[in-house]
Amino acid sequence: MAAKGGTTPATYSPCQTTGKNKPPLFKEDWIRPDARGFHQCRPAFFRTGAVNAASGSAYAEFGNTKVIVSVFGPRESKKAMMYSDSGRLNCNVSYTTFATPVRGQGSDHKEYSSMLHKALEGAIILESFPKTTVDVFALVLESSGSDLPVVISCASLALADAGILMYDLVASVSVSCLGKNLIIDPISEEENCQDGSIMITCMPSRYEITQLTVTGEWSTPKINEGMQLCLDACAKLAKIMRTCLKESASDAQDDSS
Repeated sequence: MAAKGGTTPATYSPCQTTGKNKPPLFKEDWIRPDARGFHQCRPAFFRTGAVNAASGSAYAEFGNTKVIVSVFGPRESKKAMMYSDSGRLNCNVSYTTFATPVRGQGSDHKEYSSMLHKALEGAIILESFPKTTVDVFALVLESSGSDLPVVISCASLALADAGILMYDLVASVSVSCLGKNLIIDPISEEENCQDGSIMITCMPSRYEITQLTVTGEWSTPKINEGMQLCLDACAKLAKIMRTCLKESASDAQDDSS
């Protein structure tokens, strides 16, 4: 685990950018609802082996955003499929009925499911499990902003826990633009009033981006700054994820000895 009970969750804020301070959006003493700095991410907590019945699983908690991901397979596909030299990846993202303030809204999220598939597919060595399928089921237990980046990062950890061969872990971070300010890892209140957003999913060790999503209008300098913030935070988040895997492997070795 990257953080254990009674300890402070690990943080992965990017390096503070140098230069003159950016003016606040609303007034001189404007601060974020949770009192974080504009370039400060929420504390991140990961735990693997959260679902015993799955081939691999992980739980992630970023502030009040809580996600659990289960991985099943590789296993023979239920759907008839021709022989292929590479395997198949299926992804599903859903919300519990109590995930959002509006009760009873739990359902599958098709757009997120598709984006999760795109984010992970390029990192998995599909040729390592031909003619079989790996199923990834992500469940958002509590939604409090930046849900998809948390889902993607948690799913990557669950795949690693399942022993699925990957080129690298996948980490994801988003940035919102509010007026002249860029804020990283936004919560729901911030996402609701953002002028635009950037979400980057990457394999930090390989310096490869597996998915880039941009909404709103961005100037070239602003988008470059936003992307650099995301990439820097992804690299630091990946270190926390690797620490979680190492500690899980160490705990498993201790249990078997």
